[in-house]
Amino acid sequence: QVQLVESGGGLVQAGDSLRLSCEASRRTLSNYVMGWFRQAPGKEREFVASITWRGDSTSYGDSVKGRFTISRDNAKNTVYLGMNSLKPEDTAVYYCAARDRSYGLGYRVLEYAYWGQGTQVTVSS
Repeated sequence: QVQLVESGGGLVQAGDSLRLSCEASRRTLSNYVMGWFRQAPGKEREFVASITWRGDSTSYGDSVKGRFTISRDNAKNTVYLGMNSLKPEDTAVYYCAARDRSYGLGYRVLEYAYWGQGTQVTVSS
């Protein structure tokens, strides 16, 4: 099974940028469609972005469209989430997730079989 480890979270101010990384181990990242989700305290886990195994197609949640960018480097076994124009409402634990590449892009939590432990992003106003 693939193991996923997120990094890059932290405390930033509104309007700042941040880039999260998710490194895969035990399995080659190119076997998987990758996604990013986030969960704020007291809220359900929310879809942020997804990318196909080749990186040729992406999808974003409405709340992050135009501000966040998902990308991947299969040679480095890493997927990224670039976040610009951060807002206080972006504060959450961010998780990367993987699903078999045969299924295509995924938008729901239940569509992903493998998850990282999460990285905290806090945006102050």
